[in-house]
Amino acid sequence: MKYILASASPRRKELLALAGLNFCVCSPQTEEVLLPAEPAAAAAMRLAAQKAAAVAAQNPEACIIAADTIVAAPNGELLGKPLDSADAVRMLRLLSGREHRVITGVCLRSGGQTHTFAQETAVRFYALTEQEIESYIHSGEPMDKAGAYGIQGRGGLLVESICGDYFNVVGLPVGRLLRELALMND
Repeated sequence: MKYILASASPRRKELLALAGLNFCVCSPQTEEVLLPAEPAAAAAMRLAAQKAAAVAAQNPEACIIAADTIVAAPNGELLGKPLDSADAVRMLRLLSGREHRVITGVCLRSGGQTHTFAQETAVRFYALTEQEIESYIHSGEPMDKAGAYGIQGRGGLLVESICGDYFNVVGLPVGRLLRELALMND
């Protein structure tokens, strides 16, 4: 079966390669808009489904794998990618010293079937100083990541603890993805 990863994320590409799937990458042209009062899992799955649909339109015979990761702050606010440095600072202050949820929605499309699921992981940050936040922002790393941090990079130094799937926080719950693909192909 031909697999297509509907994502521009180099992290998702690395994780899917780790899973041993033979795939190619097609970056979807969709706008990621969070809707007011939409639950985090529903938002992540909706955005993943949009990405899968965009790529499936040109590749109807392939199995499309799409994902979207959202951070749910302790106050309930859904955090996507920061708009700018000031937004990244705001997000990191919001997460500092507290636990938040990272939700990745995944959509699989193959042979007219569509299957979506969401995976959730709890992450707790250390209490961050203003200097730590500014130093991390100046690294440039937070700018293209949900919640303004990447656990697989320097952002991992901000994390006190994690409960759940580490790869989910990186952007793709690979273990569950493989199980869901097996179920879909049965």
